[in-house]
Amino acid sequence: MTGESRIGLPEPFVPPWWARGAHAQTILAHFMGSPVPERAWDAHVLELPDGDRLALRVWEGQGDTVLTLFHGLGGSADADYMRRTALLGMARGWTVVAVNHRCSGEGLHLARKTYHSGVTGDLAAVLAWGRGRWAGRRQLAVGFSISANMLLLLVGRDRHLEQPDRAIAVNPPGNLEAASRRLHQGLNRVYDLRFVKLLRRLVEAKDGIPLPPTRTLWDFDEVYTAPAGGFRNRLDYYRSCSCGPHLSGITVPTVLLSSKDDPFAPASDLGPVSPAVRLHIERSGGHMGYWAARPTPLCTRRWLDHALDVCFGLAGV
Repeated sequence: MTGESRIGLPEPFVPPWWARGAHAQTILAHFMGSPVPERAWDAHVLELPDGDRLALRVWEGQGDTVLTLFHGLGGSADADYMRRTALLGMARGWTVVAVNHRCSGEGLHLARKTYHSGVTGDLAAVLAWGRGRWAGRRQLAVGFSISANMLLLLVGRDRHLEQPDRAIAVNPPGNLEAASRRLHQGLNRVYDLRFVKLLRRLVEAKDGIPLPPTRTLWDFDEVYTAPAGGFRNRLDYYRSCSCGPHLSGITVPTVLLSSKDDPFAPASDLGPVSPAVRLHIERSGGHMGYWAARPTPLCTRRWLDHALDVCFGLAGV
C-alpha cells in the first residue's frame, strides 16, 4: 500500500492494556454504552430510479457542509456509531443526512430489493438529491464497514456517478471473498452468526417467507445476496464488488481509516491507493472498535469519534 501519512490526522490509537486484542476491541466497542442525546430529525423518503425507496433522516444546519452517513451490514441510521457521528456534524452546524439502506431501519417495507456491497447507485442517488436540495454546499460522505466498501467503489470505480466532494471510509472490507472466508474461522464465528441473524431477519420480514437454512455469511451470499443482486454466484459477487482493486483510481479527496488487526477485514486486504487518499492505518482497534486507554479530547474513550472529528476539520478547510 502507498499513501500512508499521519500529517493532519489524529494521534495513534492506544488501547487499554486489558483490551489489546482484535476481538477484545471489536466486541468491547459494541457492548460499551455510549449515551447519545436524542435529536429531532426530519424524515424523508427518497425515490430511487428503479422505483424502490430509501428512508432518510435529515437534520438541517446552517453550515456550508452536508454530512451524509451510510451504515454497516445489518445496521441502520439508528446504530450508535451513526448517531455519535451525526452529533459531530451537528456540533459544527452542518446539515446531516443519515441513510437507511434498502429495507433497513424505517425503510423496511419501502423497497422490493435489499442492498449489497456494490450498490453504488444508491449512494450516488442520495448524494445527487443532497446536492440539489442544498446547492453550493460541500458534500462529505462517510461510510462504515460494508458502506465504506460501497463508498470507495463509488469514488474509485464508478466515477461517472454522482460524487461527494470529500469521502471518509472506516474499516472497509477490501477483499469480500477473503473477509467472508475469515468470518467462519475461530472466534470470528461470533460476528458471522450475528450478521446472518440480522440479514435473515431483514429479508424474512421484507418478504414474509422463511429463507433456506444458512449458517454462515458465505452460505447466505450464495443462497440470497448473489441471486438477488443479479450475480452468477457468491464468488462473482465478491469479485465484482470488492473495493480493493479500485483504490488507485480515486480522485476525490478521501480518508481511509482501518486497522491491521481487524479480525475479518484487515488493512492488508486493501490495494494500492491513489495520491488523493490519506491512508490512516492503526496497529490495533479491531473492526470499528478503537476503545482507547485514555479519554480523547472529546472526553470519551471512543477514539474513532475523535479521529472522525479531526478528519471533519480537514474536510472543512
